[in-house]
Amino acid sequence: MRSLRLPSWIPIDPYILLLLGTVGLAALFPAEGTGADVASGASTAAIALLFFLYGVRLSTREALDGLRHWRLHITVLACTFVLFPVLGLAARGLVPVLLTQPLYQGLLFLTLVPSTIQSSIAFTSIARGNVPAAICAGSFSSLAGIVLTPLLAAGLIGGGAGGFSADSLVKIVLQLLVPFVAGQLLRHWLGDFVARHKKVLGLVDRGSILLVVYTAFSEGMAQGIWHQVSAVRLGALLAVEAVLLAVMLSLTWYGARALGFGREDRIAIQFAGSKKSLASGLPMASVLFSAHASLAVLPLMLFHQMQLMVCAVIAKRRARDPEEPAREPAGAVGGGRSRQRVLR
Repeated sequence: MRSLRLPSWIPIDPYILLLLGTVGLAALFPAEGTGADVASGASTAAIALLFFLYGVRLSTREALDGLRHWRLHITVLACTFVLFPVLGLAARGLVPVLLTQPLYQGLLFLTLVPSTIQSSIAFTSIARGNVPAAICAGSFSSLAGIVLTPLLAAGLIGGGAGGFSADSLVKIVLQLLVPFVAGQLLRHWLGDFVARHKKVLGLVDRGSILLVVYTAFSEGMAQGIWHQVSAVRLGALLAVEAVLLAVMLSLTWYGARALGFGREDRIAIQFAGSKKSLASGLPMASVLFSAHASLAVLPLMLFHQMQLMVCAVIAKRRARDPEEPAREPAGAVGGGRSRQRVLR
């Protein structure tokens, strides 16, 4: 089996294979009639559970400690919710030459999604960057995204999202924000339990997302999704996303240097500011786009795997960089030292 493994610098996320398998399952055996109603109800419950667990996991103390490094977090938030959307809006000029309108809306939604947490931390650690900053930056981005992503979608995508309306904002509050706040309020009693059963609940997380994908693509099959996307359009989408990722990786790295951040902080900014969260984006798309979610999540699924592969290569190269003298920007406290304490 080892001889069949891909090189370590080409990390094909097994979970992506599961997602693709789920899409195939929905294509062959879509939920219909009563089954579709059951799948939709289960998907709604799974999304609420997912964000409840997010709320329980987020350490309020860790978030408050991270506020000391406020310049870095503001930089990451600006990359995630300002620069990315600006590039997404600029891509409007590619319609209809390269992208169809539905694919463009999915691409634009991708630029509105919050940053990742787990992979940002992992790549920052591999590259010998500021891990505590990556932890806090990812957490802040996910928290902000619960509010900012639907608001940005309402303003930038609007009615063209296929059913996006004020009702969608109500759904966001009820299905995402309320469970998240409830998780935070109950963290004192459930935090230890969640920490002890991290692996099992991680399977619940991923299983919930698979259910969301199955439901979304089952609805897409009813609308003839695969008749709307050709191989040429998919190739064009991949090329556009490759350019988007390259631009953001460059802006986060050289922009952080121009702002005076040290090497460890630049690494955290690059990985947290250039990536998008599949775990947060899929449930949000299901709520925001409803029956049109299948096309909306396709660009995000492709971008997710692309960012993993590219960032894995960059992280290993950054790990071989020579050490720089410690340098803390104004507003930062304990950046480099705390990295060694929190995660290795």
